[in-house]
Amino acid sequence: MTKTITPEPRDPEIFTDAAAAVARLEELYSEATAFLCDSFAKAMESGAPKARYRAYYPEIRIRTTSYAHVDSRLSFGHVSEPGVHATTVTRPDLFRSYLTQQIALLIKNHNQPVTIGPSTTPMPVHFAVAGNPDLVVPHQGAAGFTLRDVFDVPDLTTTNDDIVNGVHAPQDGVGPLALFTAQRIDYSLARLAHYTATDPDHFQNHVLFTNYQFYVSEFENYARAQLADPDSGYTSFVSTGNVEITDPDAPLEQPLKLPQMPTYHLKRADGSGITLVNIGVGPSNAKTATDHIAVLRPHAWLMVGHCAGLRNTQALGDFVLAHAYLREDKVLDDDLPVWVPIPPLAEVQVALERAVAEVTELEGYELKRIMRTGTVASVDNRNWELRDQSGPVQRLSQSRAIALDMESATIAANGYRFRVPYGTLLCVSDKPLHGELKLPGMASEFYTTQVSRHLAIGIRAMEHLRGMPLERLHSRKLRSFDETAFL
Repeated sequence: MTKTITPEPRDPEIFTDAAAAVARLEELYSEATAFLCDSFAKAMESGAPKARYRAYYPEIRIRTTSYAHVDSRLSFGHVSEPGVHATTVTRPDLFRSYLTQQIALLIKNHNQPVTIGPSTTPMPVHFAVAGNPDLVVPHQGAAGFTLRDVFDVPDLTTTNDDIVNGVHAPQDGVGPLALFTAQRIDYSLARLAHYTATDPDHFQNHVLFTNYQFYVSEFENYARAQLADPDSGYTSFVSTGNVEITDPDAPLEQPLKLPQMPTYHLKRADGSGITLVNIGVGPSNAKTATDHIAVLRPHAWLMVGHCAGLRNTQALGDFVLAHAYLREDKVLDDDLPVWVPIPPLAEVQVALERAVAEVTELEGYELKRIMRTGTVASVDNRNWELRDQSGPVQRLSQSRAIALDMESATIAANGYRFRVPYGTLLCVSDKPLHGELKLPGMASEFYTTQVSRHLAIGIRAMEHLRGMPLERLHSRKLRSFDETAFL
């Protein structure tokens, strides 16, 4: 039998101070990753090892013996029933503020300590070396030895959305403490770096999604103006390729080839800035982006894209504030059945309507001239209008839809699934049912006049949400019967 070599064993420790608990998580994680990195480097240099190398993710664990009597308004910060609850942890340096907050609430609400120690979940070598630019895990067969015989590799039994989807079975009587396991988070952190060409460390707590590159230029202009204002609270702007500037006049070199989802970050010191992701067109990209950004536990995400207006009374450039979704995007049907309602979140809806009023300087009944609230339909066929109109148009009419796109319902549904506050404000760019197609001349004029105002509204809404206490923003609507304690 092959000998297994591990780091020096560490006994679990009990903590009543959240900051100290997180410091211990960081220590254990650093020991594990350093051990695997050193072992991997030696194996690649000297050839097939005679032993197996293994290190474990750190773990947070709490045991409660009674039902906690907590503020019934809170949607997080406590376990749903007595017993043992635990979660594995990765990148505690990246999640330091989040973990400190969540652990502190847990200790306070249950009046019980947490236990920090190594888990029984092995850490894949791919994720351990991800933060070391000098180490790269080769493809299968290129290492001179079978990698999985020596090191642990990603395991789908712990890299899934079972907890989020409500189909997780407790292991040995231990319930989940968080929505994502460490491996699931590591998987998404790697995917984010690949798809966006920016490191996960740069992502901010407020995320705007758009489906057009035109918004990027406007976002950069806004970012430079904010960096020029010493009172704005923004500290830097990060572009694709991790190019970061603090000087508003500094150049931003763009890579020769843009990633699949170009992403830009207007940062604040506490992470409460704004990230803009150009997801492009289609529900598949929308799902991919939100699947991975969700592990960062943002406080809100909003879709600010273009749509087809479905009512004759709408005009190009009008705004659509979604309060319901007709889901025909199909990419989430296996994870979230279409019969599940996606409710509007009052706090987000109010922030968006308030932002429209402030930017357009219209209020009350006058605001209805340029904005409608209603159902947004999202489909998976960009050329839906070329099909037989009797079926699609009848469904759209029966649903009372006022706009159609390919991403909004996906982003909202994944926000609901991942317990991330969500919202949608679209801008009408064409009206195919009424003969107003998106043609080059019309499009150019539309983009010139509307993109800046639309983006300004999205940013203003995020600023309103940023000033809201988390216990108000994170709605109980998003929490299930048997919910995890961590957001």
